[in-house]
Amino acid sequence: MNKKLLEILVCPQSKEALVYDEAKQELISVGAKLAYPIKEGIPVMLVDEARVMDEVELEKYRP
Repeated sequence: MNKKLLEILVCPQSKEALVYDEAKQELISVGAKLAYPIKEGIPVMLVDEARVMDEVELEKYRP
């Protein structure tokens, strides 16, 4: 994931910064509890395409 792109992108729902999970190829929005997929190197920033995350899964992304 391009660092410049990651700095620019925000969650379309919560408007917060995202956390990049390289292993899962997802961008995580902790506040919205959503994981946006990255398909063929392109982030899919659509709420309808995002995966809902539970509290236990979100713990590793919280500061």
